[in-house]
Amino acid sequence: MNLGVTKIIRRNNQKGQSIIEISLITPLLLVALYVPADFGVAFFMGNLTQTAVREGARVGSGLQKSGKAPDFIFGTAQADIVKTEVISRLPNYLTDRKVIVTFYTGTGCMEFLQVTAQGKYNYFLYRLMRLFGGTTPDSMIISRTTQMHYKYQQYVNSDYCTGPTTYNYSA
Repeated sequence: MNLGVTKIIRRNNQKGQSIIEISLITPLLLVALYVPADFGVAFFMGNLTQTAVREGARVGSGLQKSGKAPDFIFGTAQADIVKTEVISRLPNYLTDRKVIVTFYTGTGCMEFLQVTAQGKYNYFLYRLMRLFGGTTPDSMIISRTTQMHYKYQQYVNSDYCTGPTTYNYSA
């Protein structure tokens, strides 16, 4: 056999081998690259949720109490304003979104409000693992909470109020 013909046959075999190697490695490489991106998106959703509750608490801390003197209270009207602010800023990637607004009020104590928002984030990685027979949860709950002092109060009160009034909302 001629030496030139042997080299041509070996080159043709190597080209076929390279195509097979690339076709086997490419799906693994894509998954390896997507996993950090998926967790990065989840981290970003948590950051957006924290920003939403912080903004809702900021708006709620400046609200005026309602009612008749001397029984001014935070009620559903104020909680609705906070809820609307938080819901408008929550990312749409989250499902089963919930907002909890809690006002801590009283006399002779530092009044504040607490806002909690949560939602479920569906990881693509979890779906992929279930496709290959793994047992993983359907989603992960992302939950963030923040507290802010009520702006219009005397600052001589140093003890925090412990009487909560809670409003739960589902979006």
